[in-house]
Amino acid sequence: MGTRPDMIFFWVALWSYLAATVGACIYAGTRTPIVRSIVYVITLAGLTSQTVALGVRWAASGHPPVTGPFDYMLLLSWAAVLAFIVMWRMKGLELLTAFAAPVGVLGMGVASLFPSRIEQQLIPALQSYWLWIHVSLAALAEAAFAVSFVAAVMYMIGDWRGWERLPDKETLDMVTYRAIGVGFPLFTIGALLAGAIWANSAWGAPWSWDPKETSSLIVWLVYAIYLHARFVKGWRGVGAARLAVLGFLVTLFTVLGSRFLGGLHSYGA
Repeated sequence: MGTRPDMIFFWVALWSYLAATVGACIYAGTRTPIVRSIVYVITLAGLTSQTVALGVRWAASGHPPVTGPFDYMLLLSWAAVLAFIVMWRMKGLELLTAFAAPVGVLGMGVASLFPSRIEQQLIPALQSYWLWIHVSLAALAEAAFAVSFVAAVMYMIGDWRGWERLPDKETLDMVTYRAIGVGFPLFTIGALLAGAIWANSAWGAPWSWDPKETSSLIVWLVYAIYLHARFVKGWRGVGAARLAVLGFLVTLFTVLGSRFLGGLHSYGA
């Protein structure tokens, strides 16, 4: 990937997250506060480097880094790590937030599979503020869904193996619910509404049943069912956690599926 400044900061961030992931595993086994503090510092260093990488790419291209799979995965993993960092000092979430780094590793690892070239000349369809709004809000929403996924998986593990070494079930349930509560309106506005406005200006139709549009609608429906069941029926527990996990798995398919299924969203494949 060369020695461009953005890639130097990219690799610094990735190696920082890898080191913090090792520390998170040690913390999970020992629950030593000093280990968690070290994990926090290293994770924050990785997030800072990742922020600089995004900024350098923005400055070099002249537009927000949202127009290709490398940029999108870089932005998505940055937003997810930031979400965990924001929750870092919340009582009862020590183990949950310590695993911010593995999320960063996975996101940046996927990003590294795609070309990292900086696109300065975009095709006309991509030269739109609506595209940048669409992609940025979708990434923030999916980062919130990633938080709900981690909390829901921990809930399912606790239901299966016991709660001795995990956050209590009420805390995990509330984190799952609130993360989806944050992500859902962002996804609605960004992925669906702003996406439809951009599609209408770029291709002349707000909706075309493109594979990614269809899977985005499925994501929206899964989380809408979750919130409806929670708000109207007070649905909680392992069943709700499983639905949250399903929602994120469909989200991952939506993020990566267009690379293989084609359609209008495959321009960056």
